[in-house]
Amino acid sequence: MALKTLSTFLTPLSLPNPKFPQIHSKPCLILCEFSRPSKSRLPEGTGAAAPSPGEKFLERQQSFEPTKLIPKQNNSKKKEKPLKASISVASCYGCGAPLQTSDNDAPGFVHSETYELKKKHHQLKTVLCGRCQLLSHGEMITAVGGHGGYSGGKQFITAEDLRQKLSHLRDAKALIVKLVDVVDFNGSFLSRVRDLAGANPIIMVVTKVDLLPRDTDFNCVGDWVVEAITRKKLNVLSVHLTSSKSLVGITGVISEIQKEKKGRDVYILGSANVGKSAFINALLKTMSYNDPVAAAAQRYKPVQSAVPGTTLGPIQINAFFGGGKLYDTPGVHLHHRQTAVVPSEDLSSLAPKSRLRGLSFPSSQVLSDNTNKGASTVNGLNGFSIFWGGLVRIDVLKALPETCLTFYGPKRMPIHMVPTEKADEFYQKELGVLLTPPSGREKAEHWRGLDSERKLQIKFEDAERPACDIAISGLGWLSVEPVGRSHRFSQQNAIDTTGELLLAVHVPKPVEIFTRPPLPVGKAGAEWYEYAELTDKEQEMRPKWYF
Repeated sequence: MALKTLSTFLTPLSLPNPKFPQIHSKPCLILCEFSRPSKSRLPEGTGAAAPSPGEKFLERQQSFEPTKLIPKQNNSKKKEKPLKASISVASCYGCGAPLQTSDNDAPGFVHSETYELKKKHHQLKTVLCGRCQLLSHGEMITAVGGHGGYSGGKQFITAEDLRQKLSHLRDAKALIVKLVDVVDFNGSFLSRVRDLAGANPIIMVVTKVDLLPRDTDFNCVGDWVVEAITRKKLNVLSVHLTSSKSLVGITGVISEIQKEKKGRDVYILGSANVGKSAFINALLKTMSYNDPVAAAAQRYKPVQSAVPGTTLGPIQINAFFGGGKLYDTPGVHLHHRQTAVVPSEDLSSLAPKSRLRGLSFPSSQVLSDNTNKGASTVNGLNGFSIFWGGLVRIDVLKALPETCLTFYGPKRMPIHMVPTEKADEFYQKELGVLLTPPSGREKAEHWRGLDSERKLQIKFEDAERPACDIAISGLGWLSVEPVGRSHRFSQQNAIDTTGELLLAVHVPKPVEIFTRPPLPVGKAGAEWYEYAELTDKEQEMRPKWYF
């Protein structure tokens, strides 16, 4: 066997031998190995014939060079990136549903001629499906079924499938903007949001504050929201009170996003019909004044409607100049809200369209009538039942004569008070007529009824402030005042508030009922609201709120 020899060359170029990858562009040492034709190979020489330590080092280093690329390729295969919204499949820019030409009743439908034309000119990202066009004109078309879905109409996707589309957020590096409806604060809060968002930072945005009664002090409301978040033990970066309609508070959210984004994608997250698409439209409108990228994105923005489940897939929006994208996400559909039980045609009646006005019972008219009739004793609400549309019934089992219940919710939900002994007969007779939703006799015949009852025992602590709020998930809330304001100012004698209030609240079975500290709304809210006394450490740990 012939002995192989080792040689080194100083050259500005790598040798043309295919055994050695050409990876050097600057002058360097290249270790070359030439083999001589022989029958056998002798062991390395000793003494003067042995390779020097430098030659051994160069040989070892040179043998490592071709294999450096292989581990990098293998590592890239092992570390799979979190799944993001697919942009390879053409989707409707209004709802995020994949475009299709086969079923004209399903989301994402476009005519085949339109599809082929847009595809030919690479404009599929500018297509709005037929369902979104109808939704933008006020049609009520539901598409979500399953646990938390909606009855009536065709159900093309389940609430569980929509939730699965958000599962990748746990492992993604993202900034989460979590939306909560101030009218349905408890029902839309998403207490287990960390199951979806993981450890990603969260900015809390409270929407629809323009619907709160006039003269509401937002300093009190902001402090109340922060207290509620603290009780739920949710860690957030900041809290913002906003209105997508009047653009109040939107600028503060934009500043917080730009501060905390740090090149990450931004996901707008919240329960169904909380106002995510409307918030994104307000975000783009405000950003478009100074950002041409946002101005261009405003042309193809998500569709907003009163139908829960308008967005059916993640929608990518190029809204930021630099790194990171903005994503509109499907709403999280919750089975315990009123929207999950009412017929699809009546969903619009659950969404407030204008500023809330509290409606109190007993009203001042009832009190004046009793006074004119010379009633020596006034039982107030004792022995009466109050119907909030066909969705809620409240039986007053025990109350003070001066107790007052004030309702805050959509104006299209009528409220009627009748004696409890006649309540069952009244409900059966007027359901679908006076008590709506459900609207119409036909829907009333298939209505499941108020088959869930919860008894509430409420203790009075202070006659100058409401005892608590009773929030109905997906609808609104009612404030429980041990002494109505009309009594408080008309009677000079001291009022005895010792005792408790007993109520029986009836709702459809999956709907949840919450009791909470009273939300300070209206001019009176600023008078009775008390700020919590905090230490410096507690104040530092609390999230800051902005309006």
